[in-house]
Amino acid sequence: MQTWLTSLKTNTPQEGFELAIKLSQKGVEYTQPSEAIRKKLRPVYSRNAATLIFASEVIAINFQTVARANNYWRGSSQSASTR
Repeated sequence: MQTWLTSLKTNTPQEGFELAIKLSQKGVEYTQPSEAIRKKLRPVYSRNAATLIFASEVIAINFQTVARANNYWRGSSQSASTR
């Protein structure tokens, strides 16, 4: 497989969140490599609130990982007490 993830470092929290989404999407692709099967299943899970919540949880976990790798964007105007 081609290397696509070279670093968890990002410049901003927004970029970090977008990376978390990409990590989540790639996780699905690695778990189910068949695009045809993923497309077949999409209508089922895209209308199910529970599966959408689960997907959001995976993104949140990945965002935690990215945020830690970026030391919670140390140096931003936000203090540690408000994080």
